[in-house]
Order: sequence, then C-alpha cells, then structure tokens
Amino acid sequence: MSDDHKIDHHHDHHHGEGSELSKTALRVKAIESLLVEKGYVDPAALDVIIDTYENKVGPRNGALVVAKAWHESDYLEWLRREPTKAIASLGFEGRQSEHMKVLENTDQVHNMVVCTLCSCYPWNVLGLPPVWYKSAPYRSRAVIDPRGVLADFGVTLGDEVDVRVWDSTAELRYLVIPKRPNGTEGWDIEALADLVTRDSMIGTGLALQPDEVRP
Repeated sequence: MSDDHKIDHHHDHHHGEGSELSKTALRVKAIESLLVEKGYVDPAALDVIIDTYENKVGPRNGALVVAKAWHESDYLEWLRREPTKAIASLGFEGRQSEHMKVLENTDQVHNMVVCTLCSCYPWNVLGLPPVWYKSAPYRSRAVIDPRGVLADFGVTLGDEVDVRVWDSTAELRYLVIPKRPNGTEGWDIEALADLVTRDSMIGTGLALQPDEVRP
C-alpha cells in the first residue's frame, strides 16, 4: 500500500469513552492550559522539562535498543518476535510500554507513528511525547498527507518508498527502527546509538549520518 495511510483500523482505543488520562491528569492539564492562557506559565519552560525527559530519560533508551538491533542480529530477531520482552531485557519497561511492536525501515518501506485520537507514546523508550506529536495538525495530517508531514520535518523520500502510517493505541505502541547508515561497519553499540534520534524512532526523521556525529 503506497501512501496508503496504513492505519490499523483495529485500533482498539477506548478513547470513545474519553481520554485515557486519569481524572487527576485531566485536571492538571486543564490548570496548565489556564495558567498558560493567563500568562502565568511559560510554554517554553514546559518544553525544557519535556526536553529533559526526551534527552535524559527516554530517547537514549530507545536509541540503545535500535543500536543493539543494528549490532546484533540475534537481538534483532528477538525484537521482531517478542519486542516487549526484548526491550525489557535492557531494563526498559513499565507504564506506557506494556505492549510494544517494532517497525523496520528499509529501502522500500518507511514507517511513521501517530496517535490519531490522543498521544499514546512509549515513554520508557522515547520519554515524554513532544508537543507536536500531541497536536491536532500532526495527528490529522500524518494520516491524510504523510509525505507532506515528512517534508515539514525535512524528510523527502522517493516514490519507490512505501510510506506506512501506524496508529498508536493505549494497548499497542510502536518503535521505529530506522535504516542503519552506511559507513558504520565496526561501530560499537554506544557509537551507533549516537546516530539514533527521537524523531527517527517515530519515523518523522532519519538516523544521523556518521559525519554528523563524528568530525
């Protein structure tokens, strides 16, 4: 399916009953919105907090999963068969990631993840979701115009590449394994992990090239 917006229509959200957020979380979000609206809270400060989770808590975990999969074929096979267990074997488990699925980008296929109804996201491997991931424009456009969204992120793919969009749910969350860059033969896991960005594990970006992390 090309540009087919391959949404899992078995999307078993329970969003029809409302947000997956608890009542407490909803109250916090309502207060947050009010404080931002009144000018008492700087959204940029909130972004700093989110960035902390992105760079110190979450995405590095996912990057190590990807790097290990690139580095060890046996681990990649395990990740394909039992993704949640394979990820947990590295100590990355817990709330928001009870059931994981890995998606592999190839020369023929590029995978991108969205949560069309809210912001389901694998916190243990990616940290907190970025603001744009939760925004209505991303959630709607990722389905309608995935190549346009990718272009906004600076990613242009050839027509021969099949773009697949996957709808994350409260029950199943995704981790994209980006294509391993050429010229990284012989690199160890830590070095490979430096090439893996948060966006590349959502599918809105690509892995960095070697010359982007090494002089």
